[in-house]
Amino acid sequence: MVTPICPFATLRLMEHIDVMRGRRILLGVTGSIACYKSVDLASKLTQAGAEVDVILTESATRFVSPLSFRSVTGRTVYTDMWDLSDHVRHVGLGETADLLLIAPATAHTIAKLAAGLADNLLTLTTLAARCPVLVAPAMDGGMWQHPATQANVTVLAERGVILAGPAEGRMASGMHGKGRMVEPDDLFGNARLLLSRQGPLHGRRVVVSAGGTREAIDPVRFITNRSSGKQGVAVAQAALDAGAAVTLIVTPGCEQWPFGATVIEVESAQDMAEAVLATIDGTDVLFMVAAVADFKPESAAERKIKKSDDSDEGLTLVMTRTTDILMAVKESREMSGYPRLVLGFAAETHNAADYGRDKLLRKGLDLIAVNDVTEAGAGFAGDTNRVLLLDSSGIVEAMPLQSKTGIAERLVYHITAALNDDRSSSD
Repeated sequence: MVTPICPFATLRLMEHIDVMRGRRILLGVTGSIACYKSVDLASKLTQAGAEVDVILTESATRFVSPLSFRSVTGRTVYTDMWDLSDHVRHVGLGETADLLLIAPATAHTIAKLAAGLADNLLTLTTLAARCPVLVAPAMDGGMWQHPATQANVTVLAERGVILAGPAEGRMASGMHGKGRMVEPDDLFGNARLLLSRQGPLHGRRVVVSAGGTREAIDPVRFITNRSSGKQGVAVAQAALDAGAAVTLIVTPGCEQWPFGATVIEVESAQDMAEAVLATIDGTDVLFMVAAVADFKPESAAERKIKKSDDSDEGLTLVMTRTTDILMAVKESREMSGYPRLVLGFAAETHNAADYGRDKLLRKGLDLIAVNDVTEAGAGFAGDTNRVLLLDSSGIVEAMPLQSKTGIAERLVYHITAALNDDRSSSD
């Protein structure tokens, strides 16, 4: 076992972030009932654009056939260490891979890896690998807790192997405990994160806010807006794909948080203000994507407000201003210098460019992404957006209607360029 060091050079500035496409992933599968999940994993990796080569141990072939994997990857499945049709096959496979993922990894295979044994094609290839190694253990709870297994996984971790799981749940034996292989979606997230870690934002710290805040009226009612958080979550994922360490500040309703982000859950504008101000020290970029309420009820009732059936009297709410987060960030930034760059958002219904430019100047932003939510395909909750990106000198880019993922990647591209320009000027 060689301590895995990422062999590929730092990715150059990309206009489109596509972490998985064209990457060579070796998927090692050992003899566990969890093998069936690995077929799904191989399919997900392939659909994302990766070239997936599968190595099955002899025991694995008793649970699932090579044809199952070949059907979803369209590539050769390897099983035999002694097949000489390729010259030093293990070297070719190990040294050309961008990632070696062993899922499921049985207690027996983990023991062999820890001991540096090479008695089958998978363990032999692992010794030859010069890429990150990700291992997903799968075994019964007692086997996982056994001191021998724990000693072996400690050895692997000390050598730089990344362990994913195991998870807790029902075992094939019928018992409940820790030892289940983590789900394919989580393994896909792990793989994506490992393949992105040398991206153009490697070593950068990024904070992203997402969603719409909620301002309480009483214990069961609140005032909010139509933001789904989809654009903010997409920005967080794009920053992760570019190699950044990402903190995502989210409101209720945001779904499918990006794997690898540090997530802080908030509800009100005040909660978000406190979270943002607590995380921006030392941060390279703040993407303020969240739709933060400008006003809130002056006071929230301690009990549910009841209506009277014998009265037509309405309800009057006295509203007060919420904390202006971007102005607070501006003040903090003037003292500390962080975040180094701030990109704000402005959702408008008319005169979008004028209002956006005014907001950028007043709040000391470096960039602002403006969208007119009345335009088809650019409103809240949808999967598409069109954005006008501005800086103090004018239009940076008019982004046509496209997926929110596409918009996010363009924003990260421009932020990366701005950070590179800032670094060059400081040098």
